[in-house]
Amino acid sequence: MAIWDDVIPAEDRRIYEIGGWGRSMGFGVNPAVLVVDVNYDFVGDEPKPILESIERWRYSCGEVGWRGVRAILKLLAAARAKGVRIFYTTVDHRADAFDYGRDRDKNVRTGEATSITGGKGPEIPTEIAPAHSDIVIGKKKASAFFGTPLASYLIDLGVDTLLVTGVSTSGCVRASVVDGHAYNFRVCVVEEGTFDRSSIAHKVNLFDMHMKYADVVTLADTLRYLDGLPARGAALTAVAPTAAYSASAGNRI
Repeated sequence: MAIWDDVIPAEDRRIYEIGGWGRSMGFGVNPAVLVVDVNYDFVGDEPKPILESIERWRYSCGEVGWRGVRAILKLLAAARAKGVRIFYTTVDHRADAFDYGRDRDKNVRTGEATSITGGKGPEIPTEIAPAHSDIVIGKKKASAFFGTPLASYLIDLGVDTLLVTGVSTSGCVRASVVDGHAYNFRVCVVEEGTFDRSSIAHKVNLFDMHMKYADVVTLADTLRYLDGLPARGAALTAVAPTAAYSASAGNRI
């Protein structure tokens, strides 16, 4: 049973099946991991039920976000053991909210202090802190590709497969997946490593991405795939787990 089967009607699933959607692309031979916007803004600074967490962190996904963090940690360890490149994105904004653009028109709380440059919100949690060999990309819009050098880095590395995790499934993850598909990468969304503040939006968007733009894969299948890859030079070593990542760190682009 797929994660979306309890919210997508059987008739809808049948319509997509008849239309030929949902075929598996499969993993390629040269992957990279993409961790989309997993920062304190979106998970809070400790695991709490979402209605408690959003009292301070208005974007927080609560406990499901921290479950995602734990899954991402396992994925990162497996990727680093094989020398697979890892990319992170995070979002921070000017204090005057100028660089939000039209986002200002969709959210009445745009520009609050936790999300601006220098605040804790844009920081990536210590548990999944980037290694010195990883690349952290700052972005202003939903897609990890929009207005960033991500595609050029992936092309330079000869990457053919993106292992996508992060938040939110219905927003920044989806936008990044659609753009990754448009660039003709094999896009694999790691189910346990993605999350959303809405469980229905999470499931519906996983379904739609799996039908048209990506393979939604389990963490277990992804770990088996990584384990079967040949090692790519020296394994990549994570930073010490007690060292917090700052949004101004040197590996940020």
